[in-house]
Amino acid sequence: MAPVDPSVIPPRETLEYAVEWRLIPAGMAKLTWNAAAHEAGGAGELRLHMESVGLVSRLFRVDDDYTATLGENLCAENSFLSTHEGSRNRETRVSFNAQTRKAEYTEKDLTKNQTTVHEVDIPPCVHDVLGGLLVLRTISVEPGNTVRIPISDGKKFVQVKVESQRREEIRTPMGMMKTIRYEIFLFDNVLYKRSGHLHVWLTDDDRRLPVEVQARLQFTIGTITLKLQKEEKS
Repeated sequence: MAPVDPSVIPPRETLEYAVEWRLIPAGMAKLTWNAAAHEAGGAGELRLHMESVGLVSRLFRVDDDYTATLGENLCAENSFLSTHEGSRNRETRVSFNAQTRKAEYTEKDLTKNQTTVHEVDIPPCVHDVLGGLLVLRTISVEPGNTVRIPISDGKKFVQVKVESQRREEIRTPMGMMKTIRYEIFLFDNVLYKRSGHLHVWLTDDDRRLPVEVQARLQFTIGTITLKLQKEEKS
């Protein structure tokens, strides 16, 4: 993989997305990057808040918060996920230890009062899934080429293949954008067992903004699309 250069990402950045499920407005997502949050030798903190809205929220309420601390070269140090989805109420913590080369995963089901623990071997530098998207923004992969990014969710470690597919001009809530479409191979027993396709559209410029993210899953779930609505940076 090409060297990671976190300096291409603004020190502080907030991206707000509209979420669609089967073409129906389903929710919102807010992704925040703060390099200053981890000044003592590290890269920063990545946060994601997702919540459902409208009819979808009445059918299946979602209110999730994810935080990841990233160190040098955007390597994952730890992550915390608070999940409130329908009747599910869980807290998940992952600690990535570069010295022992282990990732420790602890999931607490607050409804059932159950705890699940996993441990997996990792390389000295590995990325969480969300941090992997940040890594992709820091490297240039021309259409027709592929790159592999070391990813772990604390339960499994894989070298995730990312395929740069083609340049596309797409319509977004922020206007027409020139982009490069990537496919990220996380599904079909790679990191996740379920079948599916994950595509990301990054702007074809120095910003490399993720203006659209689309997960096409099996028919029972359908297609989930995030479209960038607002960008704030400093």
